[in-house]
Amino acid sequence: MAKISVKPLADRVLVESAPAETKTAGGIIIPDTAKEKPMRGKVIAVGNGKVDEPMTVKVGDNVLYGKYAGTELNIDGKDYLIMKESDIYAII
Repeated sequence: MAKISVKPLADRVLVESAPAETKTAGGIIIPDTAKEKPMRGKVIAVGNGKVDEPMTVKVGDNVLYGKYAGTELNIDGKDYLIMKESDIYAII
């Protein structure tokens, strides 16, 4: 994993989305136009939290998040999402 120069602030988390599924369980190939946005990913960087709310997730955690969570960023040619920790539903 390359070093990321982005440091999220407060309760924000930088997440690398898992790749979208390219094939169904039955073997049908899904075209790019029909692929759903993945709702899971890996935590790449975390902020320091807030005074009354320490961070729960840590770098390397695999997480589930809402379908419309976060703001998309492109850093060094890779796509990431930055979101509030409260947009994350679970660590998996």
